[in-house]
Amino acid sequence: MIQDQVKEFNDYRSRMNEHILSKDNLVIKRLWNLDTNTYAEGALDVKTKELLGLVASMVLRCDDCIKYHLGKANELKVTTEEIYELFAVANIVGGTIVVPHTRRAAEYWEALGMMNKE
Repeated sequence: MIQDQVKEFNDYRSRMNEHILSKDNLVIKRLWNLDTNTYAEGALDVKTKELLGLVASMVLRCDDCIKYHLGKANELKVTTEEIYELFAVANIVGGTIVVPHTRRAAEYWEALGMMNKE
């Protein structure tokens, strides 16, 4: 089922984050804290920051990052129209090498939408 990929991703991410953080490495903790604080409200609102993160993740071709930012975008009530405009920007900036990641992102976005309907 398409929604299973959302649950699998979130479960795996949570489990591995707990495992990694349990090793009590100060550098990793500081880096992850910095990442969290980067997306907090500031001169730019949270939605804008998440969408910027999503474009960057697509251009850098990080599928896990793309899924994470799509999940956040879904929580922030970003519309499908906004997501597809974002996909267009990512493809223009990143070139055609981003197309396969756009396919997977579109599939994941649909899965998030299906979960919202449950």
